[in-house]
Amino acid sequence: MRYIVTGGAGFIGSNLAETLSQNHDVVIIDNLATGRRVNIEHLLDHPRVTFVEGSITDLDLLTEVFPGAAGIFHQAAIPSVPRSVRDPLASNEANVTGTVSVLVAAKDCGVPAVVAASSSSVYGDTPVLPKHEGMVPNPLSPYAVTKFADECYGKVFSDLYGIRTVFLRYFNVFGPRQDPKSEYAAVIPKFVTKLLAGEPPVIYGDGEQTRDFTFVADVVQANIKAMESDARGVFNIAGGRRISLNELASILMELTGTRCEPVYEAPRPGDIRDSLADITRAREAFGYDPQYPVEEGLRQAVAWFRERA
Repeated sequence: MRYIVTGGAGFIGSNLAETLSQNHDVVIIDNLATGRRVNIEHLLDHPRVTFVEGSITDLDLLTEVFPGAAGIFHQAAIPSVPRSVRDPLASNEANVTGTVSVLVAAKDCGVPAVVAASSSSVYGDTPVLPKHEGMVPNPLSPYAVTKFADECYGKVFSDLYGIRTVFLRYFNVFGPRQDPKSEYAAVIPKFVTKLLAGEPPVIYGDGEQTRDFTFVADVVQANIKAMESDARGVFNIAGGRRISLNELASILMELTGTRCEPVYEAPRPGDIRDSLADITRAREAFGYDPQYPVEEGLRQAVAWFRERA
């Protein structure tokens, strides 16, 4: 098969492209705004991989690249709640206009399926746990709004034009190739790099907020299984277990061998309090089965970051 991976130089996209390249031809599209060339350096000479540097908002580029593809794995986005709070227009352009461009190009080029990244942030801070796909979305940030809008567009394109669309609501993905240097980096790479440097991690809030962390290899599995199935709609992708940020810091201190107690700062606007996923729907629709308990995923992530410290 020939597959397109938008955002394929990013954290999740590069892991996905690498796995796909073992059995398929892969075209990576990335403008390197948040993706990094170093993530795909080892793939650039691969006989099955083609890298196209460009933006998903460039419809002409997409309609040039998409013909003949068996499916599109749409991972490109500006993936940050704080950045969206600071610059909602940029997030909307990349995440909404970009997604609509991908869907339009898929329709015009006859691509039968789009599997796209959504986010658990669409649920907001509703007190019900675990979060299930039947809940009414309650986005708290511009980023969350863009992801919910993407899902709505996906359903409309599926209903109107017959494209099979799947939107995967990721819960706190972590693992190798996650960028710890960005101002908007996720909590785990920030914690790990701080601890490896002998510095205390920073927790926004009291640390008792909980997250359902998901190892990137499980997210890759979910994308591929969703593409190979006949599923359509919205699905939670998570580990199915939540831990507090205080517990996370404690595990990482043990794995890094560094005892630096966290520094606590004021909560950030747009952040949710608790997160836990019901993954029954994905399990039943396309056999999603997370293989990495959070401790094992953290062990692999720490080893990867340690090699590059």
